[in-house]
Amino acid sequence: MYNEKVMDHFYNPRNVGVIEDADAIGEVGNARCGDIMQIFLKIDNDVITDIKFQTFGCGAAIASTSMGTEMVKGKTLEEALKIKNSDVLDELGGLPKEKIHCSVLFEEVLKDAISKYKESK
Repeated sequence: MYNEKVMDHFYNPRNVGVIEDADAIGEVGNARCGDIMQIFLKIDNDVITDIKFQTFGCGAAIASTSMGTEMVKGKTLEEALKIKNSDVLDELGGLPKEKIHCSVLFEEVLKDAISKYKESK
């Protein structure tokens, strides 16, 4: 069902955890599937210098969040906002059709965190 790259990010997720003094926190959930994502951003001069996440959900949700955090770390906020769920899917090598919404949740949680950061400035 899942390819090797997805399984690697599920069994060995990158950037898991909490940033206690985060500059922004994003949260999304999907009541239909039960996945809940939370990301924490450290931002310096509009660059994401650190990112951590906590995800309650299936393997695809964890893998999508893990891959997504790797993709945005070190990017400017504007560069990060250009990363879409399809980019995460491509980097993962795809997900089953019924699990694509997991990559959408990452895109949404990232937008939520950046939006909250910009509102606070």
